[in-house]
Amino acid sequence: MGKERLITRSYCCILAANFLLFFGFWLLMPVLPFYLSEVFEADKTAIGMVLSCYTVAALCIRPFSGYLLDTFARKPLYLLAYSIFTALFGGYMLAGTLTLFILMRIVHGFSFGMVTVSGNTIVIDIMPSARRGEGLGYYGLTNNMAMSIGPMTGLFLHDAGASYLLIFGCSLTSCLIGLLCASAVKTPYKPSIVRQPISLDRFILLKGIPAGLSLLLLSIPYGMTTNYVAMYAKQIGISASSGFFFTFMAVGMAVSRLFSGRLVDRGKVTEVIAAGLYLVVGSFFLLSACVYVQAWNHSVCVILFFAISLMLGIGFGIMFPAYNTLFVNLAPNNQRGTATSTYLTSWDVGIGIGMLAGGYIAEVSTFDKAYLFGACLTVVSTLYFHLHVTPHFHRYKVRG
Repeated sequence: MGKERLITRSYCCILAANFLLFFGFWLLMPVLPFYLSEVFEADKTAIGMVLSCYTVAALCIRPFSGYLLDTFARKPLYLLAYSIFTALFGGYMLAGTLTLFILMRIVHGFSFGMVTVSGNTIVIDIMPSARRGEGLGYYGLTNNMAMSIGPMTGLFLHDAGASYLLIFGCSLTSCLIGLLCASAVKTPYKPSIVRQPISLDRFILLKGIPAGLSLLLLSIPYGMTTNYVAMYAKQIGISASSGFFFTFMAVGMAVSRLFSGRLVDRGKVTEVIAAGLYLVVGSFFLLSACVYVQAWNHSVCVILFFAISLMLGIGFGIMFPAYNTLFVNLAPNNQRGTATSTYLTSWDVGIGIGMLAGGYIAEVSTFDKAYLFGACLTVVSTLYFHLHVTPHFHRYKVRG
């Protein structure tokens, strides 16, 4: 009974730590373009570079973070990355030049890539294997809650006339409290291991590459959506606030995570992913068709537009913990960090491709064609998942 209480307490602490970390992150995200423009007089190209260097840095560090987590004690690495991530919010207050701000942003990206992989891996360590899918589901839910509340809070502070120092201070305070919660997490004992020779499979889970390719194809249209859906709505004449698109999407993710993790824990990993795939495929085809629905009936298009966001949230919310569990179940215990890193790296690469591809297609054509292209990619991902990933998983899975 005492062990169960310890697991529950540690799990609650890491949930709180993860929420506060992402809240601090999302609080600042919508405000940064204003800050860079007003304080450093940066143009749009420079702003885009500053924002993208964070993502690139996080992407670069993730394969190495998986190796470090599988080689050394995980909690110290988690706390180190969390501390650096937190301290840089204070550093932003002191950055006097754009060059220094960019350097801090790159280091911030490195620490973000490390802390997200390590936090995810520690959750896998804490939770009993029979409840791992449920545990990852609720852990991911804290991300969605922060994504729903953080940007809204940041924009509210900015619109209310709060100084940038105050906004940075709010992010710093959130992460400081989160760091205290993170330090209270008790991780299971990890026996020392024989150092393996450095090889490719210490950085990438080779058995997870097929699943990674399937996930990458899914994340391309997701990247298009998070970056361009507001512009798409404006282009086709949807007058309702497109900000609600992300609210409904977050609600869908929150609802789906309440039950999808339990299904995963019952061994239905591939079945859960397949159900999410069908929802996502239909959603992206409907999203690309909104331009035609708008020409027919504006009210129906608005209802459909927000219904699609809810469906996308449910579909991706179902798949996130299931895909994560799939990667972990393909890896031995001493490669859990590598498995998580491969999972997150596959997702981030697709997001990056989606940002570039969506903008390019929209420039030479229209956004609805970009989403049609994304919908076709989800069909390819679904077929590939059924024909190759599912049999590959059942052949090579270590557990579950």
